[in-house]
Amino acid sequence: MNDKAGKLRIGSGAGWWGDRIDPARWNAERGALDFLCFETMAEATVSAAQVRKRRDPAFPGYDTWLDERMRAVLPHCMAQGTRIVSNQGWIHPLAAARRVAELCAEAGWKHARVAAVSATDLSARIASQGLAIMETGQPVSSVADTLISAEPYAGAEAIVQALDSGADIVITGRVADPSLFLAPMMHHFGWRADDWARLGQGSGIGHLLECGAQVTGGYFGDPGYKDVPDPWNLAFPYADVEADGTAQLGKVSGTGGCIDLRTVKEQMFYEVHDPARYITPDVVVDFTTARLEQAGPDRVRVGGIAGHPRTATLKVSMGCTEGHIGEDMFFFAGPGCLEKARLAETILRERLRMAGLQADDLRIDFIGVNAVHGAASASPACEPAEIAVRIAARCATRAQAEKIGREVDGMAVCGLASTGKRVPHQDRVREVIGLWSTLVPRSSVDCTVEFV
Repeated sequence: MNDKAGKLRIGSGAGWWGDRIDPARWNAERGALDFLCFETMAEATVSAAQVRKRRDPAFPGYDTWLDERMRAVLPHCMAQGTRIVSNQGWIHPLAAARRVAELCAEAGWKHARVAAVSATDLSARIASQGLAIMETGQPVSSVADTLISAEPYAGAEAIVQALDSGADIVITGRVADPSLFLAPMMHHFGWRADDWARLGQGSGIGHLLECGAQVTGGYFGDPGYKDVPDPWNLAFPYADVEADGTAQLGKVSGTGGCIDLRTVKEQMFYEVHDPARYITPDVVVDFTTARLEQAGPDRVRVGGIAGHPRTATLKVSMGCTEGHIGEDMFFFAGPGCLEKARLAETILRERLRMAGLQADDLRIDFIGVNAVHGAASASPACEPAEIAVRIAARCATRAQAEKIGREVDGMAVCGLASTGKRVPHQDRVREVIGLWSTLVPRSSVDCTVEFV
């Protein structure tokens, strides 16, 4: 491992729950990393996990790809002394940490020190604190009857505590994405929790790493305009961080993709509402002062990102039940397919009216014709070769949502000529979880560190 005066190499292991696993293994095997960080939680991940837990009490509550990811990287991390920070704990970090300890033992890393970082679950009391929903201004109490989760966004400090206590692997629940990468910097360089300049720079680097391949050409390529070499072979990035937070982004050799000023700039402003005030639990980041320099092939130097004192509040992501969506699809191909699709829509709307469908929203889209732009779509210049008809309705109850699939099934032999119908499946109805946000005082949230 590097000493306090030396550079620190931090690599990305995932940019979201469904991300590819091979690039994490390449980083662990060939990246010569000090830390490998996994970011697997989107805004909806906690709520989706809560829904699955409600449906399947045996669901352990952590990343469903935890075993595969850890088995891919643990042997290499053990051999090279690479430590791991991951938010794969989702709604049960302690269970995830225990599972990781078992996987470490399987890999021969029997003495690995694994820690779980858990934040206060605010679900039971968030509605009684007189708070407002950020998106609507309505009181949080207005959704009390439908609330199923209230997860605060924690920062880096508890992870730093775990690392300072000797953790080889830290598993967290809801932690802000950049904080996963900032924590190793704070631990390694000894940065104070109020060193806003360094925390701003470090959080900016964490933001660049958090989305995995988006810095190496993922979610970037546009043929003929922004070409990406060997896009089937994209690596995840790593950062060589210096004591002042300045860093060079790079990737392991022999991989596809690219790291240049364009890919870095696009990711720098990805999901950033105000570049001068990117709020994290640790620091308010200011990207407007950033300095980027192409330092070599697939190497970009990043410096100058500023930081300002953190806010007095923390964001809480709340999941609320909001009914069910029924969804299905069928197909037409060949001459006349657009006219058949239009008639099929009329048939379905009438049959759903006859069936007494009660829907808050109903959509029937022709994929390839109007599914993206809706009513603003231009009429096709020529007859499409094929059309997929997608129908979806949001309803208060599962029974109402099930009417969608039932009527689409009827189109197979009680519809139009040459209707193509997929085999009925169990996922045609899904529970809807609405996501809302509020702000709580920092004093409302505690984080605990537990070694397993």
